[in-house]
Amino acid sequence: MQTRAVYAGFAVFGGFWGAWGGLIPAIRDQAGISNGQLGTALLFIGAGALPAMLLTGRRVDRWGQPAAGVLLPLLGVVGVVLAATARDLTSLSVGLAMLGASSGAADVAINTVAGAAQQASGRPIIPRAHATFSGAVVVSSLFAGTLRALGAPLVTAFALLAVGSVVVAMVLIAGTSRQEQLPLHPNSGQARHVRLPVAFRPLLVLGGLGALAFAVENGHQSWSALYLQDALRAGPATAAAGPAVFAAVVAVSRLAASRLITLHPSATLLFGSTAAAAGTTIVGAAPTVPIGLLGLGVAAAGTGVLFPTLLGILTDRVPDGGRGTATSIVTSVAYLGFLAGPVYVGQWADKVALRVAMFALAALAAALALLALAALRALALGGMSWSITVEPTRDSPE
Repeated sequence: MQTRAVYAGFAVFGGFWGAWGGLIPAIRDQAGISNGQLGTALLFIGAGALPAMLLTGRRVDRWGQPAAGVLLPLLGVVGVVLAATARDLTSLSVGLAMLGASSGAADVAINTVAGAAQQASGRPIIPRAHATFSGAVVVSSLFAGTLRALGAPLVTAFALLAVGSVVVAMVLIAGTSRQEQLPLHPNSGQARHVRLPVAFRPLLVLGGLGALAFAVENGHQSWSALYLQDALRAGPATAAAGPAVFAAVVAVSRLAASRLITLHPSATLLFGSTAAAAGTTIVGAAPTVPIGLLGLGVAAAGTGVLFPTLLGILTDRVPDGGRGTATSIVTSVAYLGFLAGPVYVGQWADKVALRVAMFALAALAAALALLALAALRALALGGMSWSITVEPTRDSPE
């Protein structure tokens, strides 16, 4: 039941972002702003997300699974408020900062819960949960677009997701026993509250690799439609299908490679980054739309396995009492790449050409392949120690 609740949590999270992606044009029109102003407003998502991600880990370590049960409905409520109140640039920007904060916190919480479930069960929960997220993005974006075409109010999709998030939250909280809610049982003779010092160096390394992975992934997700339309002269419908195709292949690759991700993480990272580089190169050199879509699919298959693999490596090395803190550090650093990827492509496209930008994106994937091998070898050989130990805090019994 708890494993299904984890998947349901990722489905709600992906459903939210799918609805957001599908409704961006309508939200822009409701706010009465230009594309340039929308780009400025979107920066507030990152401004809200990063501090929330860094602050959430310790709370999750302290409160456990119920933290995710609280944060998911909060994200749903913020989505409803944003859709209802975004009437100008100021209100949209404030709403997006709140959205980023609630989303970043929920992101850390559900990934921490997924890591704990994977460690406890021995099954590849993380890649399957991320596959669920990607699949929900595709379905929700199409569903939100359909609702909008039928004339439904903007808040409809977000309200439905908010209701779903409450149901998932109830399952997550109700399924958590008293002992699971505390880091250690208060009557066990051990410290009730423990501090798990985290070795930042390996976490920053994993986060840096994740940043490269996310830069390539979001570079494609954000620019594929424009690339198909501007560089390959695809029609509007075909160009719009680019991001959906990419997200769908990401979901399939995560699901299909779930066992490989957990059993052979180093090989998976090498395969994924190499495939991402090869696929992106095909996109940049594509003479026709079908070849461009083929390259996009190859790139999606490669990038899709990268971040779940890094989280799996983290899960194998960090105990439960420090997993939330460690997850918040890795995801926060990786999120910088998520924010920078579209900007990186845009700068290359502006200075040279969009085709050249694809080759520059392929170079990031190739760099990831080289850096991942060196980094994982250092971790495996002890060149970077995790140095995670349990120490009682001052208020702990001796």
